[in-house]
Amino acid sequence: MPEFHVIVGPGSTPVHPSVRKIEPADLKDSLAKGMEDFLTMPSSLVFLGLIYPIVGIGLIAGSPLPLVFPLMSGFTLVGPFAAIGLYEISRCRELGLDTSWKNAFGVMRSHSILPILSLGLLLLAIFACWEFTAHALYVSLFGPTPPDSFTRFIGDVLSTPQGWKLIGFGTAIGFIFAVMVLSISVVSFPLLLERDVGVPIAVQTSVKAVLTNPFTMALWGLIVAAVLAVGFMLLFVGLAVAVPILGHSTWHLYRRVVDRVAPV
Repeated sequence: MPEFHVIVGPGSTPVHPSVRKIEPADLKDSLAKGMEDFLTMPSSLVFLGLIYPIVGIGLIAGSPLPLVFPLMSGFTLVGPFAAIGLYEISRCRELGLDTSWKNAFGVMRSHSILPILSLGLLLLAIFACWEFTAHALYVSLFGPTPPDSFTRFIGDVLSTPQGWKLIGFGTAIGFIFAVMVLSISVVSFPLLLERDVGVPIAVQTSVKAVLTNPFTMALWGLIVAAVLAVGFMLLFVGLAVAVPILGHSTWHLYRRVVDRVAPV
């Protein structure tokens, strides 16, 4: 029976993977390779990709109007975990293994499935905190009574002082949550998928990657937000393409950032 190491990995001494300095050109290369993965396996990825608009629509449908935009923007907070199956497909393609859509679920047999799930739960907790904060901000500005229509809601947000405060404070708070998630997850899930290092080492490596490449990683965060925004604007259907491309690109970004051979 395999042993699972949620905290520090299998060794008695934790091994910290080394991190490289990257440039914006590396982001371009990662996106190109992510697109190549998608175009090489379009039928599999469209099947998987349909999961994301379905889930997105399910989250939004029936939600209170003040939570619609926080839910949409909050998708980026859980995206790194939601794309775990896509990382696995890219890893298999890299190794010359089977890349059918069924392989995405092979991650459940990964040696690091418990650390992966643990880190995923952390992102879900951060997502829940963001939703609670966004709702509390709205209530503090507009009161507990929800708007009676979408038109009224948009009018209140765009034409009142409280609405502009909601936009300003909401954007600033959302930015803090986004930076937090980017820092702890930009390479941690691919690292856990490939190596049995434990959650703390994976998160520390991810934070180190961001601190080593602050401008490039900030640019990556903007690219991810922009691509997902386009996916949402295309009535969620765009997520069926946007999420797979970003997921595969993240795997290739991981390859650019983290050395393949861990130091002894």
